[in-house]
Amino acid sequence: MSYGTQRFAFGYTLTPWVKRLLIATTALHLLAVLTSHGFFVNWFGFAPREFLVKPWGAVTYMFVHGDIWHLLMNMLILFFFGPHLESRWGSDRFLRYYLLCGLGGAVFSFIFALNTPPVVGASAAMYGLMLAFAWYWPNAPIYFWGIFPIQAKYLVGFFFVLAFVSAFGGAGGGVAHFAHVGGLVFGLTWLWGEGRFGKRLSGLGKAVRGGGRERLAIVPREERESREEEAAPRARRAKPSSRSSRREEELLDEVDRILDKISASGMGSLTDDERRVLDEVSRRRRSN
Repeated sequence: MSYGTQRFAFGYTLTPWVKRLLIATTALHLLAVLTSHGFFVNWFGFAPREFLVKPWGAVTYMFVHGDIWHLLMNMLILFFFGPHLESRWGSDRFLRYYLLCGLGGAVFSFIFALNTPPVVGASAAMYGLMLAFAWYWPNAPIYFWGIFPIQAKYLVGFFFVLAFVSAFGGAGGGVAHFAHVGGLVFGLTWLWGEGRFGKRLSGLGKAVRGGGRERLAIVPREERESREEEAAPRARRAKPSSRSSRREEELLDEVDRILDKISASGMGSLTDDERRVLDEVSRRRRSN
């Protein structure tokens, strides 16, 4: 199914890490307001020129915001876009992507805006979430100001261009434009890399079978078993399997199980060992 053409509707069910991030970020802002906002900005914001003294700021700055409107805008983006991505990826992969985009904002601020005041806010992560949403659902309508429907790919494309122009065009206004660019660039790098891995998986079945039966296609197991039952008479007429062939069958069974898992839960659900199996099979078939 192509996410670029499917019908899409926003829901209001919060996924586990979206809920935790909403609660933690809002609670920290309220605590800062009720105690000393300046203290939180100085100690938990990301000050590029003080990175070696306060390295934790590269992560904690995502949970500190300048004012209530800054917080509200970012949390609305997390509320609307986050659940769809966490549902698609799984919680672990969603959290890694969220933090990666936030770290991208810190990295770009360090490289291009070393002498700026402390950077605060989850905007870099939010830009990354919007980019990922448009990556998977480019034609989904987003209602700008709740009135004007704009396809996700155009709206995010506009923000992408605006972030680059504002950052490298010298726009100020107290907005961390380089952090926004960093979130977009790191997010795009992640998505592009995952996309290449997905293409390798899509062709793995034919690679393993040398262009023969598509045993490794990501389809329900019942359908594959039905196909194999139909092919059983031909298999019985074939030459008995050798020991190496049996080992090959066991490997193929393991790859089938892994691809079933990807079909049900996404690539983010794979363990390191399962990823190594897929990489090993892919390398072996490319060398043949």
